[in-house]
Amino acid sequence: MPFTQNAGPRPIIENLSPAAAIPGGDVYIHGKGFLHDPRPHVSIGGVDAPLVVGSGQFIVARVPDTSGKGQLTVSNGQAASEPASLSVGAMLADSLHPVTSPAVDRNGNLFTTFSGPRGQKSAVSIYRIDPTGVLTPFVSELMNATSLAFDRFGTLHVSSRFDGVVYQVTSGGVLSVYVEGMGVATGIAFDTKENLYVGDRSGTIFKISQERQIYVFATIEASISAYHLSFGPDDSLYVTGPTTSSYDAIHRITQAGEVDVFYRGLGRPQGMDFDNLGNLYVAASLNGRKGIVRITPQGSASLFLAGPNIVGLAFAPGGNLAITTTNALYSVAAGVEGLRRF
Repeated sequence: MPFTQNAGPRPIIENLSPAAAIPGGDVYIHGKGFLHDPRPHVSIGGVDAPLVVGSGQFIVARVPDTSGKGQLTVSNGQAASEPASLSVGAMLADSLHPVTSPAVDRNGNLFTTFSGPRGQKSAVSIYRIDPTGVLTPFVSELMNATSLAFDRFGTLHVSSRFDGVVYQVTSGGVLSVYVEGMGVATGIAFDTKENLYVGDRSGTIFKISQERQIYVFATIEASISAYHLSFGPDDSLYVTGPTTSSYDAIHRITQAGEVDVFYRGLGRPQGMDFDNLGNLYVAASLNGRKGIVRITPQGSASLFLAGPNIVGLAFAPGGNLAITTTNALYSVAAGVEGLRRF
């Protein structure tokens, strides 16, 4: 029998954490009056959400595929709560294979990869998604496309963990070698002086000058999968590299090559990006909760977005957040502006 707003006391949502998610993410709901008979009912965007935990004051709900709509309500069988706002990511593309963050050009086009198993060539290596959401093949026949980064002139660069080469890509999708001999080349990033940094996951961060001279910039602990690189507003290079530990660190490397630990305590930290206030966002798990973790410049961490299998992220124009999982690309209306580096 359908409930009505006047059928009994309404559940009250006091806190929803986090306030953003992609389908499959777990959100925590605190409040009161959730339980009547036999258990709470959660709706997100008009779609029933499976419950992981359900009690009178606390619910863990798993976000269903709601096509980007995110009003969340709790029903106790007699009445429904006032809706709480949850920003849910909309899928832009699936059947992909990213291994790190997407890249965004000046026109708002998104670029992501089909990396494939090591040593296996895929028919399409890089896809482009325009601001209207149209997906087109961009680069073909590149073995194990890994990390993507734009220089200050808007030229896309891509690393290959197969051959240790970093390639340049023209606007028409034509490849040429930029630098080679980078070991197991994974994460790449440019600093404001147009130097390129490449992470060889065996333990070396290389620095390549504009003249393409190669230096060993820093050495850190080897990663079992990849290094992910991002420059912060302090011009330091931030590096993640998942290990076998469940208590991994984000390393910060100064322009002088000095390495310290910016934050420790994440599970499998991967792709990163900064907002315009200097907060760092990283794909990782925090205290067992998977998603995107936001870390303030002072080192305070909290879960910003819930979601499984996230490998990277990048801020897009208009406060949107582009998120790559192991097989898809999502866009979330995060209301956060990214750091402008060039």
